[in-house]
Amino acid sequence: MITAGVDIGSVSTEVVVLGENKDILGFSVLASQVDVERTAREALDAALEEARIRREEIDYIIATGYGRNNVPFADKSVTEITCHALGAHHFFPGTRTIIDIGGQDSKAIAIVGQNNGGVRVVDFIMNDKCAAGTGRFLEVMAGVLDVDVKDLGRLSQKSSREVSISSMCTVFAESEVISLIHQKLPKEDIISGLHMAIARKVLSLVQRIPIEEEITLTGGVMKNTGVCEKLRQELSPKRVNLPDEPQIAGAVGAAIMARKHVHSGKN
Repeated sequence: MITAGVDIGSVSTEVVVLGENKDILGFSVLASQVDVERTAREALDAALEEARIRREEIDYIIATGYGRNNVPFADKSVTEITCHALGAHHFFPGTRTIIDIGGQDSKAIAIVGQNNGGVRVVDFIMNDKCAAGTGRFLEVMAGVLDVDVKDLGRLSQKSSREVSISSMCTVFAESEVISLIHQKLPKEDIISGLHMAIARKVLSLVQRIPIEEEITLTGGVMKNTGVCEKLRQELSPKRVNLPDEPQIAGAVGAAIMARKHVHSGKN
């Protein structure tokens, strides 16, 4: 059996192709375009090329994410909460709390394992009305600091003194960072402070649901080692997991859900 999951996010689109034993045969991550269908097709083609299989070999495709209803070649669409839960559980079966930070939203999901090897979402909370603490927030701050957003994690490791960032509103934080730059403070220290501010902002959201071990971090922002380090620090001594590819958790979950539909014979 071969299935695929397509996760259409506001900033990026991920596709995962799963094999018979739930092994990842191929995956892709592309920037989301205005034409959602085109992006989804290009991402699927890229994942299929890596997997070295043909489109006709896929048994079932499920789409998830904010653009899930605009993927006409998908057999079904499923909420991203369910898919992120399945994806995180696939990477770490002991997962009970998921913290996901994407391009324009952050979410926390509480799950419990089931006897059939699946999961059940018991609670979740999402911040999708404000860019504070998201990938977009980091992109704006990277622009102000004149560094590549991909280098933020590496640069924060060089910090010798964390700078306190008082505002998490993107507009006010931008002004605050400009002020800190004018004070000749090292960029590394400012970045470290931004990462801590993000961690605390996200945890203020997570604390509204039960935070139980194990905790798994997902989403594109989790590729930033600085943010992950601050989250681990604030969550200590709880166990915190980080997948090798945290950005594809939603697509993995969608592909797993596709397997369930094939097994059950559902349309």
